[in-house]
Order: sequence, then C-alpha cells, then structure tokens
Amino acid sequence: MNVISISGKQVQLTIDEKDLLILNSALNEICNGISMIEFETRIGATKEDTCALLSEVSRILDQVAN
Repeated sequence: MNVISISGKQVQLTIDEKDLLILNSALNEICNGISMIEFETRIGATKEDTCALLSEVSRILDQVAN
C-alpha cells in the first residue's frame, strides 16, 4: 500500500490485490464470522457502515479479478 496524498481527513492510496484480500477477509470476519458485544466501541464504526465497506472492497476485488 502506498499513500498518494493526505488532505485533512481524506487519504488517497494505492493498494495491491493481496492487501485488498486481507482487508476483505478481515471485514468479512467482523461482519459475518464473529459476534461482538459493543461493536461500535470496539470497531469505531457501525456494523452497517462496516458491512457497506466490505461490499465496496468485494466489488473492487471482483473488478480486479476480471
């Protein structure tokens, strides 16, 4: 992963397929594999937002694979 730019709270990155797969797997476990008490406190985001991020990462991986 390489940082292209940081501007305030916005970060632009390049990320390779291997790192995307790790991120996808971790998000999948968080959203679907484990039950977590105090999800928002532990993760720092709602479950809905976290699962939406999983969907985006999965969609991007589908494009990379094709």
